[in-house]
Amino acid sequence: MTLKPEKPKEKPEKPTENRPVNLKVMAEYLDLSPATVSIVLNDAPGAKSIAPATRERVLAAAKKLDYRPNTIARSLRMRQTLTIGVIVPELSEGYFTMVMNGVERTLMEAGYIYMVLCHQGRADLIDEYPRLLIKRAVDGFILVNTTLNETVNQPVVSISGHKRMKGVSNIVLDHDRSAALALKHLRDQGHKRIVFMKGQKHIPDSETRWESILKMAKAMGVPVHPELCVYLEANSSSPELGYPVIRDLLTKTRDFTAIFSFNDIAAIGAVRALADVGLSVPGDVSVVGFDDIASAMYQTPSLTTIRQPLHKMGEAAAQLLVKRIAKPHEAYPEEMTFEPELMVRESSGAAKVAVAKARSEVHEAKPALKVARAKR
Repeated sequence: MTLKPEKPKEKPEKPTENRPVNLKVMAEYLDLSPATVSIVLNDAPGAKSIAPATRERVLAAAKKLDYRPNTIARSLRMRQTLTIGVIVPELSEGYFTMVMNGVERTLMEAGYIYMVLCHQGRADLIDEYPRLLIKRAVDGFILVNTTLNETVNQPVVSISGHKRMKGVSNIVLDHDRSAALALKHLRDQGHKRIVFMKGQKHIPDSETRWESILKMAKAMGVPVHPELCVYLEANSSSPELGYPVIRDLLTKTRDFTAIFSFNDIAAIGAVRALADVGLSVPGDVSVVGFDDIASAMYQTPSLTTIRQPLHKMGEAAAQLLVKRIAKPHEAYPEEMTFEPELMVRESSGAAKVAVAKARSEVHEAKPALKVARAKR
């Protein structure tokens, strides 16, 4: 009796619906080892050693079968929770939103989620939040305008933190360049009596930016008058931040032609305070902000400001943190510096005294012009 050879079973176009599409099912469907499929899907270091045609076949099958990796199993294997702790001073629509847009997209693409905690400048919360997040087994921290008082064992990347700490990489702006851009712009417009606004004490950027302003003002010959220096104190993410300090200053003096604000939100409040006493911007007083938040160009008048590349800074922080988590023993930079840009819009113009002088010079030139024409 002769046995007929058994026909090979045809591979189904798709796994049956009652079978979850996991790594094993993918491997069976592709007739490959689970290890090969895993290396390709996770873009592991050995992925480049696999034939390009095989890699393309695995990726095409994953898309066709709507394969979703088991992140819980992956995190257990890697001893990671794929969760990042983000600590911020406040949740505003300006600075924080633009930074987090860059952070969120990068972390999402890397397979991470994040938890955000807001300390509102309270020292007790700045100390407590890292401990709380460590209990939640986060894989690392992103600090936004926040400085830790104690070191942690997890990788940390700080945006605008400035303080050098072991295991912390800082993403910072070139504040000397920022101050120089703003001061040159105002100086060139004829402004000599400028109101300088310093940020709140709990914001790490405040002291660094203030030191840069004083240093560059001295180097450029721009006078800093003590009676025109104002200091922010409120924990506010609205234009209320800058309104009261300028309102109070106006009760003492109006002998100034420009305001260099700590940030755009405070600058918007300053514009309102000026308007409330009948002063126009930039007709009477020019205003320069800082950050270039999304609404800055849509204010009335549109806001001249120093642009921080906040989205890029957020992206860079998240990318660096993911690398530090994946390869903790490699050397990483202590600091990455980004360049600012001056955005000149409607809120700044020639100093009022300079405008008057220019008009006077025009009037004085007219008779001479008439004489010259008469001689022709």
